[in-house]
Amino acid sequence: MARVRAAEYDDKRDAILDRAAELFAVNGFARTSMNAISEACGASKAALYHYYVGKDALLFDILDSHIRFLLETVEEIAATEPDPRSRLYRLTEALMQGYADADAKHKVLMNEMGSLAPDKRETIRGMERRIVAVFAETLCALNPALDRPELSKPVTMSLLGMLNWHYTWFKPGGPLTREAYARLATDLFLEGAAGLK
Repeated sequence: MARVRAAEYDDKRDAILDRAAELFAVNGFARTSMNAISEACGASKAALYHYYVGKDALLFDILDSHIRFLLETVEEIAATEPDPRSRLYRLTEALMQGYADADAKHKVLMNEMGSLAPDKRETIRGMERRIVAVFAETLCALNPALDRPELSKPVTMSLLGMLNWHYTWFKPGGPLTREAYARLATDLFLEGAAGLK
């Protein structure tokens, strides 16, 4: 008979991922030890190894869970919102909401992809490409003139760059909420600075 996981297994694993992401974001993957992670989790190293065989597995799970959640969110919006303008607003807001309470994971995604084994890196990159494709299709639906390789990718990546690098300056509790920034970035992108009200 197969062993049944303890009810709190997923919660403990998620807590480990959160602590590890915070350490990787601050100290970098290479400079963070399994000892430091176990101390941050308030668990023994043996308990940590019950969940993860090593740092590489931890890093992959951090990135995989983060990007998979974002991908599932944007794909659902793309499948349910037919109006491209409304869809773009919903997509940008969903990304910003997906980054809420995940700034450390997002920073690790931005900075530590090179630390993954090539096959694991390709798994994450594949999901990233699918997210980019959802945004590109939406932008091309808004303006069919963009539906050319020399325009579609640079335009899409410019918008995603505005959203993805927000963690370098955005302050939770500041004068701008994540939702307001998503709307501002989309307005700026669609209307240009001169069109902002």
